[in-house]
Amino acid sequence: MKSGFVALIGRPNVGKSTLMNTLIGQKIAITSSKPQTTRNRIQTVFTDERGQIVFLDTPGIHKAKNKLGEYMVKVSTRTLRDVDLVLWLVEPGTFIGEGDEHIFEILSDVEVPVILAVNKVDSLKQKDDILEVIAKYSSKMNFADIVPVSALKGTNTDELLKVIFKYLSEGPMYYDEDTVTDQPIKQIASELIREKALKFLQDEIPHGIAVEIDTWSYRKGGGMVDIEAAVVCEKDSHKGIIIGKGGGMLKKIGSAARKDIENLLECKVNLKLWVKVRPKWRDSDVQMKNFGYNPKDIM
Repeated sequence: MKSGFVALIGRPNVGKSTLMNTLIGQKIAITSSKPQTTRNRIQTVFTDERGQIVFLDTPGIHKAKNKLGEYMVKVSTRTLRDVDLVLWLVEPGTFIGEGDEHIFEILSDVEVPVILAVNKVDSLKQKDDILEVIAKYSSKMNFADIVPVSALKGTNTDELLKVIFKYLSEGPMYYDEDTVTDQPIKQIASELIREKALKFLQDEIPHGIAVEIDTWSYRKGGGMVDIEAAVVCEKDSHKGIIIGKGGGMLKKIGSAARKDIENLLECKVNLKLWVKVRPKWRDSDVQMKNFGYNPKDIM
């Protein structure tokens, strides 16, 4: 049996969370077209007859503008010290921008194998275009392997798993075979609510949104869960937008989130949402800790 920890890194919005969900066959990490969707390190587990891969999905590496941004970058770079392999996900372009140049710089000090996964290959007009992308990135770094994939469609993901196992050593099973994540169920539920807020709200609002679960109780028999949660924003002007006319936007967010949470829990959910305003919470150590961000990465 082979086993090991694999860090999944890349710029914001390249499809890291989508790829991880596809690889483990279950939705754990939320996805969105907006950058900075993933804020915490999310750990998931893939197990089959070959062994076990523990994936660490990290926030996108970017230039931080507040303490939350600094926290996200620290989580990503610190993760690289604790893994057996790095999986770098990029988009299929030949232009290497400032963000990827910064990742090249970070990876120059990494001593474990680095696999380059070129995502969104389904968007290429011609299959041969991928050769130019591979040549461009290979000219700047010697990768252990390069694998073209489509996280959204699952293209070549079996080959990617095969390549990952090739570079892992024999080792123990860190989790039992039924484990898919170490994330607390309430944390996953709160993230599913935030995902729907990201989906439906305007661009300037989601970055300042967090979700906290206030109450969580199972009814007798276990067939229904009552959840009360607050969508937290930074400005009074945002509160009205999140609630919407006649409460319509908040209901839309809640209805979409409830369906995903029901799929997660495999039971009915009674979800109640409201909105709280906490100015500049993204620059507050105390508030960030309250929302579940690891204190060691804030300091």
